[in-house]
Amino acid sequence: MFSKNNILTFLILLFSLHLYCQKDSTSVKERKSKENLFIQEGLYKPLAPAKAAFYSAILPGMGQVYNKKYWKVPFVWAALAAPTYFYLNNNSQYKRFRTAYKLRKTGLQDEFTDDLGNVSVSLETLEKAQEQLMENRDLSLMWGVILYVLQIIEASVNAHLLQFNTDDNLSFRPTFVNNPILFNAPKVGFTLKYTF
Repeated sequence: MFSKNNILTFLILLFSLHLYCQKDSTSVKERKSKENLFIQEGLYKPLAPAKAAFYSAILPGMGQVYNKKYWKVPFVWAALAAPTYFYLNNNSQYKRFRTAYKLRKTGLQDEFTDDLGNVSVSLETLEKAQEQLMENRDLSLMWGVILYVLQIIEASVNAHLLQFNTDDNLSFRPTFVNNPILFNAPKVGFTLKYTF
């Protein structure tokens, strides 16, 4: 049987092994990098993509400004202004035809009926125009939302790519190799070489 002293000695040795183990180098590096992150800005900023996406969500184009891609801001605004314009235009036209349809159904004079009672647009045309304008309005809204989300994604992806290592050691150099044996019938080859 094991005595109490042997069990106690075994447990002390078992728990003391943990004290003499090698320190985790990654956690030390992470702590150092997190401390230095706020002191000096290095090559890698882990919060940059999230900030760019947040700024783009608050004000479209602001994420591109945060990424220092100022030339993209007019494109973002134009891309969002076009569906907004079409949405407002289709909505006002829809309301115009809807009002005329309601007045016509109640027997009152609408904008498409002159003083003599002549109708320039039929009731069926008013219905079809409402359906078409409502569809166009909804499509404009859908494209506006899609473009809004795409500009947020673009700002985030661009912030990620700005941190990508583009050192000369990571390069793409295509070369063409001629086969000296088959000089008369040359073959074109492709070699991909990269070094770290």
